[in-house]
Amino acid sequence: MRRTSAAAVATLTAAALALSACGRDNGGGAGSSETAKDISSGKATGTLTVWAMGNEGDILPDLMKDFEAANPGVKVNVTAIPWDSAHDKFTTAITAGTTPDAAMVGSTWMGEFAGLDALDPVPPSIDTSAYFEGAQKTNEVNGTNYGVPWYVETRLIFYRTDLAKKAGITTPPTDWDGLKNMAKAMQDKAGAKFGMGFQAGGQGSWQSIMPFAWSDGANLTKDDGKAYNFDSPELLEAVKYYQSYFTDGISDKAAPAQPTTEPDFKSGRVPMFISGPWMMSAVEKVGVKKDQYDVMPVPAKKTSSSFVGGSNFAVFKKSKNRDSAWKLVQWLSDPKVQAKWYGMSTDLPSVKSAWDDPALSGDPKLKKFGTALETAQAPPSFPTWEQVVAGFDTEMEKVTKQGADPAAALKSAQQQAESVGTGQ
Repeated sequence: MRRTSAAAVATLTAAALALSACGRDNGGGAGSSETAKDISSGKATGTLTVWAMGNEGDILPDLMKDFEAANPGVKVNVTAIPWDSAHDKFTTAITAGTTPDAAMVGSTWMGEFAGLDALDPVPPSIDTSAYFEGAQKTNEVNGTNYGVPWYVETRLIFYRTDLAKKAGITTPPTDWDGLKNMAKAMQDKAGAKFGMGFQAGGQGSWQSIMPFAWSDGANLTKDDGKAYNFDSPELLEAVKYYQSYFTDGISDKAAPAQPTTEPDFKSGRVPMFISGPWMMSAVEKVGVKKDQYDVMPVPAKKTSSSFVGGSNFAVFKKSKNRDSAWKLVQWLSDPKVQAKWYGMSTDLPSVKSAWDDPALSGDPKLKKFGTALETAQAPPSFPTWEQVVAGFDTEMEKVTKQGADPAAALKSAQQQAESVGTGQ
């Protein structure tokens, strides 16, 4: 998930507790690999009910006019849903058997909804290799794909190039030590109050920490992907590194709950932060010139990697028009449609070949996001992820704000995860 959805990760965590708190054995669709039946040839027909959240829900009806024009026998009714009520609306509909035919589904919800036997497996005629691998894996539950990525996002480090030059940095760092040295130089030589704008723990902070863990080769699962793995040596290294920014005064342990990222970036108070591609327009809107900033990959310990988010598109098993619903998903995955959707929404394409469109390939900053997507990773698609990661975030706040021992915090996070279970 991203933008409103990235912010909504924190909000939705609480909503997820209702169905995932018991760490139950879901059985059904998530219990074992399912065989998907294919869809027919020809055009889509009949009526389709589609749900979509946030800004996407508001503007998707305009794109559906093109789908209806290409398939004269179909009518698509889009329902826009606020992010903060979406999770509950979906789970209520799943329980009542009143789900839409197809819907935009948050990437961290796939395991839960598949575990409730609500999602239809992807038909063989949809080529899942066409999507960025990290994004596609968010749709895979126990060997079965239950959806496809609709749009994607990943996180890079934004930095003020003019202030970096003032700090004596002319080449972006490629390792962890280089990044920390750059952040410190921003304070010592370029007048920054804080060199790096990291989140000081709390809800959603896992999205900032995991890119460093993945860049050190961390795996968030063990036992052949059947259990959580929060107390690994690689994740410990990442958390120690993250904590050092706060203990050394390079990042603000008292950062406000409501981020002031854009004005702080503009003023130079905090000239570096990690975020997604939507922040390009956000910082430019407050007056940062295009040539005053750039983006760079998360530096590698072993190999650079980042968080992949976005939203997926899935078809529900209760759909009364399954064939046409999957044809809609297939159409949304066409590279030309993906490029047009980017122009309407600024949502980045999940289909790799769509990045050949000049609107994306011609922007050097966007191109770096596209490159990062090739190695970006997502958390495991366990039904209990939302609940378990809330405990992880709480432990990370102790690490950043109270100076708690990272090893003890990760041990606690692991114990909580084992207590909850994977939910499958």
